[in-house]
Amino acid sequence: MTGGVSRLDDEDYPAVTMGQAAELLEVQPAFLRSLDAAGILTPHRSGGGHRRYSRRQLATAARVRALFDEGLNLDAAVRIVALQDELNAARARIAELEGRLGTS
Repeated sequence: MTGGVSRLDDEDYPAVTMGQAAELLEVQPAFLRSLDAAGILTPHRSGGGHRRYSRRQLATAARVRALFDEGLNLDAAVRIVALQDELNAARARIAELEGRLGTS
């Protein structure tokens, strides 16, 4: 593969415009701007200042949106997503340490 195309496999490569992201997530661009303003997502900015999102950021936005759609407010949805991420990181660390000890 050529250099630019191979980056599409990178979950953190900012390949998606705000319009594309909004369409994929079935949200208004204002929802994505609110996630940016709240510090939940920090999209890459193109040379012209346009927001670009990575696949990882889209997955986070989708998780927030799902909780938002269930009736939670934005702050609660963001907190739940952050706690889920912390729990997953802690579980991965525990598994790593157990592997080093030879236990499971």
